[in-house]
Amino acid sequence: MAKRISNNIRRLRFDNNEMTQQMLADVVGVSRQTIVAIEKDKYSPSLEVAFKIAEYFNVSLDQVFQYQ
Repeated sequence: MAKRISNNIRRLRFDNNEMTQQMLADVVGVSRQTIVAIEKDKYSPSLEVAFKIAEYFNVSLDQVFQYQ
């Protein structure tokens, strides 16, 4: 079974005043489509983007992304 990276971005957005995908995209400097693809586990972000997401939500990287 192949391992993959999953994430909690959708939950983090909703826990953060129901932040939209576009709002998060603007904060971390990517397109909304990139956030959509990351949330659907179709795309793994760069380390820089992953750290920016974690930093924005003030959580550790492993609270955002999991390698399964």
